[in-house]
Amino acid sequence: MLDTLPFSLDILISLGVYGGLAIAYLVVIPAAILFYLKAKWNKVSSVERFVLYGLVFAFFPGMLLLSPILNFRPQPRSLNS
Repeated sequence: MLDTLPFSLDILISLGVYGGLAIAYLVVIPAAILFYLKAKWNKVSSVERFVLYGLVFAFFPGMLLLSPILNFRPQPRSLNS
């Protein structure tokens, strides 16, 4: 069965590895960073905030890709007094 493939097995393994790395870089890690930022936004130390901003810079293409989908705006407050 593997002898009749139009591509060699090495090329298919390479494409799978590159595809997995691309999905991790563009989707998985940025989503984890966004959810962590949402959970800890008001409770982080200055060093942790510096590291998080560095991660946001490093994974910026994935952040742009996920920003229309994940919406973390604050919920509107009720003004009943």
